[in-house]
Amino acid sequence: MQYLYLCPICLVIAAVFIAIEKARFYLVADVIKGVASAFFVALGVLGAFMCNDPVYARTIVIGLVLGAIADILLNLRYVYEGSKAQIAFLVGILVFLAGHIAYIVACVPYCINLWVPIIGGVVLAALLLYWIFSIVEAKLAFKVFGVFYLGAIVILNCMALFILVTNPTAHWLMFFSGTLLFLVSDVILIINTFGPKASFALRISNLMLYYVGQLLIALSLQLPL
Repeated sequence: MQYLYLCPICLVIAAVFIAIEKARFYLVADVIKGVASAFFVALGVLGAFMCNDPVYARTIVIGLVLGAIADILLNLRYVYEGSKAQIAFLVGILVFLAGHIAYIVACVPYCINLWVPIIGGVVLAALLLYWIFSIVEAKLAFKVFGVFYLGAIVILNCMALFILVTNPTAHWLMFFSGTLLFLVSDVILIINTFGPKASFALRISNLMLYYVGQLLIALSLQLPL
C-alpha cells in the first residue's frame, strides 16, 4: 500500500492536539485537530485515484471531508460558551451524520439484500441507545440528534459487515474495521461527554480510535473492492 507514511504523521499530530487541548489552549488545539484530520482526507484523495470504482471512491472522500469539518465544529464547544458551544456541537453531529450517510450511500451498490443489514442495524441501534440513555444524562435535543446519529453509524457497520461476509475481500475487511472503530469511538465520546464523570483516558481512547478508524477507511480505497 502507498502513502502509509501519512498515518503516523496524522496520529502524531492528533497526539499533539490532545496535549494542547489538555492544557486548555482550545483554539490552538482546534486548529491542530483540523490539521490532523486533513491527513486522513489527503490519504483518501490519493487512494481514490487507485480505486477501481471512481463513484464509490468519490463518495467515500466526501464522507472523509465531512468528518474533518465535523472534527473542527465539535471542538468549538470548548472555544465558545453557553448556547454557541451547544450549537457548534449539534452542528458538528449533523455534519458527522452527513458523513455517515455518504459512507452508507457508497456501500449500497455492494450490499445485496439491503433490508437485512438495515433491519439488523435498527434493532442493534435501539438496544445500544437504550443502554446509553440508561447511563447518561443529556438534553432532549442531544438525545434526538443522538438517535439519528448512532442509528446511522450502527446501520453503516451492519452494512459493512454484511458486505464483508458476502464479499470477503481485504478492502471490505479494512473498511469494516474502520467503521467499527468509529462506532466504538463515538460510544466512548457520548459516555465521556454526558456520563457522570469525564475521564482524560477516555478522551484519548475516543480520539485515537476515531483517527485510526478514519485512516483505515481512507486506506481501504487503495484495495480492490
